[in-house]
Amino acid sequence: MNIKRITPLVSACLLALCSCGAQKDVYVLENNSAMKVSVTPFGGRIMSILVPDRDGVVRDVVLGFDDMESYFPENHLTDFGAAIGRYANRIGGGHLEIDGKTWDLPKNNFGHCLHGGPAGWQYKMYKVVEADRSHIKLRMDSPDGDNNFPGAVTAFVTYTLDDKGVLDIRYEAVTDAPTVINMTNHSYFNLNGDPDVAVDNCLLCINASGYTPVDSTYMTTGEILPVEGTPMDFRTPVEIGRDVNNFGFAQIRNGNGFDHNWCLDTYCDGRGDDTVAAATLWSPFTGIELTVYTDEPGIQVYTGNFLDGTVTGKEGKVYRKHAAVCLETQHYPDTPNKPQWPSAVLRPGETYTSHCAFAFSVR
Repeated sequence: MNIKRITPLVSACLLALCSCGAQKDVYVLENNSAMKVSVTPFGGRIMSILVPDRDGVVRDVVLGFDDMESYFPENHLTDFGAAIGRYANRIGGGHLEIDGKTWDLPKNNFGHCLHGGPAGWQYKMYKVVEADRSHIKLRMDSPDGDNNFPGAVTAFVTYTLDDKGVLDIRYEAVTDAPTVINMTNHSYFNLNGDPDVAVDNCLLCINASGYTPVDSTYMTTGEILPVEGTPMDFRTPVEIGRDVNNFGFAQIRNGNGFDHNWCLDTYCDGRGDDTVAAATLWSPFTGIELTVYTDEPGIQVYTGNFLDGTVTGKEGKVYRKHAAVCLETQHYPDTPNKPQWPSAVLRPGETYTSHCAFAFSVR
């Protein structure tokens, strides 16, 4: 997959270390525009993104917890901010077949394997490879048989923050045997800067003419349907709340809201154009806008439909339904079982690469 590099500018950065040891540090990147991004090696998670709003008030625009230990699975089973692997999203029935060989993957979501299984990379410690004033590079060593996936995989995630307000995310992976790789970031965005204010008021735009419908178990059917004339049409900005509860439309009913993959028009003939916006999200409450760029074929939009008030996050805030929206750049869900879609197979001698950029601005 061709990668077009977004060159980071020189930025001032604060490196903050917590007291829990070298691989339990929290790294805080800071630019010259009052932005700060906190990253922990546990799950490769983004813990916070601090962005000035239209009035200069600095707001945290992602959900999560105040301390790293709260992300541990014995405390909370969440994907907040995580670098997901090996395979983001769902693999149908936990069934994986490569070159005529089959593997039975753990089924942790309505009979499917979700986000690499119940012990995916979001619940493991990445190793810090590099960390300086503008970026942090993390490494995951995943053995053969990790969550029943074949092949020993070495993967990298690099976060870079520049002075233009761009948080650049790059993924790489190699393997010693054929396997599947599909990595993403699972940040929960609330551009209102307050989880008490649901994202229903935010305007979403997706550069996609088609989407992959799902059944009642959230599994893709194998079709790609046009968005035109449906509540799935976000080719021009639409308030999330307009149709998020429109259960009269079967797909929103099946997804319990929006929990679907859109097929990006920026991806064509096996290549994605990460110089063209894949999606934008804007809060009229704060004026903060997020533009997503990627070379991936798809983006999963999830509107926090399963947040139900049982999780208490930062500053004692309770996270309720639609408190955030996830914008996960990815290969399509269940690609290993849908040969008509772009392949996610990685073979020895190849290098998996994926690029996502979250560009923040104010208007």
